[in-house]
Amino acid sequence: MGEAVLTDQEFVDHVADRLAGLSAVRAVTLGGSRAQGTHTADSDWDFALYYRGAFDPAELRAVGWEGEVSGLGEWGGGVFNGGAWLVIDGRHVDVHYRDLDVVEHELAEAGEGRFHWEPLMFHLAGIPSYLVVAELAVNQVLRGELPRPGYPEPLRAAAPPVWRGRAELTLRYAKGAYVPRGRATEVAGALATAAMETAHAVLAARGEWITNEKRLLQQAGLRDVDALVAGLRPEAEYLARAVAEAEALFEERFSQARRA
Repeated sequence: MGEAVLTDQEFVDHVADRLAGLSAVRAVTLGGSRAQGTHTADSDWDFALYYRGAFDPAELRAVGWEGEVSGLGEWGGGVFNGGAWLVIDGRHVDVHYRDLDVVEHELAEAGEGRFHWEPLMFHLAGIPSYLVVAELAVNQVLRGELPRPGYPEPLRAAAPPVWRGRAELTLRYAKGAYVPRGRATEVAGALATAAMETAHAVLAARGEWITNEKRLLQQAGLRDVDALVAGLRPEAEYLARAVAEAEALFEERFSQARRA
């Protein structure tokens, strides 16, 4: 007879218990689509471990789960400071490291309307430092205790113009450097990046949390940019028209969010 397959709840409890048992770990959460009920049968499982002080990833590696375990700071060294890609009980699992000192600092900063931008692999527009605050707001706490913040009004006032300004600069550069030369690939990249930046501005204006870019455009009502990217041709006339249409679309969605 084969090994018994864990139910989803048994699986979550198994992983949460093992993570919570690691030295310095104070809390464990379930995030991503699994926490928000938007998952499909083949969706990954996203866990985060919140530690205080000297967490050693070697302890996680020693658990013996199949996969890759990073050191601290190997995923950029900022608020998103490392984790693991694992296969547990036949399920694909991501584990993120969260330093409670950093999280608490960014929670206080967000409450005052302050944040900073960081590059992060697989994120076209990078991430805001308040991403770790958004995780507190939307993830399910499985072990330990964590705050559950609302969206701070100072952040709702401060973040939208920052993101909107980044989008405007992204397209301005594209118009000067890429459009006249017929550089369709570069313009496509600029449109995608500016769309993500504008989407961050829209959601911040609404006071809505977001933790990654997977559903960012859809949540912000900016999926119409797909047609603009699909219609690009390596000729200045067509590229200029696409950028102008994107500027109008972005401004319309942002203005709607500010009025709401």
